[in-house]
Amino acid sequence: MSEPLDTLWYTRCPVPTGLGIAIQQGWLEEAFRRQGTKLSSLLESDDFSKRESHFSHTVRNSVRHGGNIPAISARARGRDTRVIGLSWADETQLILARPESGIASVRDLKGRRFGLPNWKSVEIDFSRAQALRGLENALRLEGLEVSDVELVDQDIETHYSEGQAVNIGGTLSWQGRTTSRARANNLELIALLRGEVDAIFLKGVHGAQAAHQFGLTTVIDTGAHPDPLVRANNGTPRTLAVDGHLLDHHFDAAVTIVEQVLRAESWAQDHPSEVRRYLARETNSSEYWVSVAYGEDAQTRLRTDLSEASVVGIQDFADFLHRRGFIPQRVDIGEWIDARPLEAARALVAA
Repeated sequence: MSEPLDTLWYTRCPVPTGLGIAIQQGWLEEAFRRQGTKLSSLLESDDFSKRESHFSHTVRNSVRHGGNIPAISARARGRDTRVIGLSWADETQLILARPESGIASVRDLKGRRFGLPNWKSVEIDFSRAQALRGLENALRLEGLEVSDVELVDQDIETHYSEGQAVNIGGTLSWQGRTTSRARANNLELIALLRGEVDAIFLKGVHGAQAAHQFGLTTVIDTGAHPDPLVRANNGTPRTLAVDGHLLDHHFDAAVTIVEQVLRAESWAQDHPSEVRRYLARETNSSEYWVSVAYGEDAQTRLRTDLSEASVVGIQDFADFLHRRGFIPQRVDIGEWIDARPLEAARALVAA
């Protein structure tokens, strides 16, 4: 029997998610208002520890839909979280070089300098992990290993959650040390443009825009490779995760979350123009770059389930994180998943 829930804390990444659409449409708030539950955003909190839960999954009665690295990291560190859905929306995953570097193919990376972000004050450096994954997958396609290139760290002292997040026109924006954070998020790009490194990894809208704006050479887009395990990375698939307390004491709330995510994704299939506008707001970009980064048919990729392909993909990626030392112990994805809310939500939708 579910207990009354006073407040549901939510957060999502600025990427394609059904939860993001349900929030922007007001459906999630409406559904929980009927249950007497207040919705609060972790990223818009004045409390640093609550904002940090976007990355650490420490706040009780919370849901997060976004990149899987923070969720995997929290699980590996013993936090009681459960995956109740996985969504796989492919995106550009680019290894970029300056045209004058002479790097035109993955084989040309051998012996060259590869810039990697190195966030020194965070629990899990997801930027570094996703870049290293993209590099490793690309090199292995040509029979090379990461040891065949020279890794050049771009040290970053800034913390992810410094400043305060506010919602501007539906897009989460940071106040406070915005200038230093923006620069930190672009250190490897700056190093590339200065000629201090020969290649870097960027993904999504930011990667597509940077490649165009600075006339960079796309060495490879692993996000377009036919093998899903080559594409498996921080955003492929994304995790819809909640804490164990929410499932154990407020199971109906977990079902409501999934139900509204499925509702949003069903609506998205017939509203491609609206979805592009939504993604432009979420990514703080234009509809054009959304189409470049996520495809003209981005709305068709908004599907949350627990498909075998997604489970296999995230297990392969979680094993990579353990092998590379980003997490302290291996995560068994099958043991982490709780399919009950998805099954219950599907039954409600069918009814």
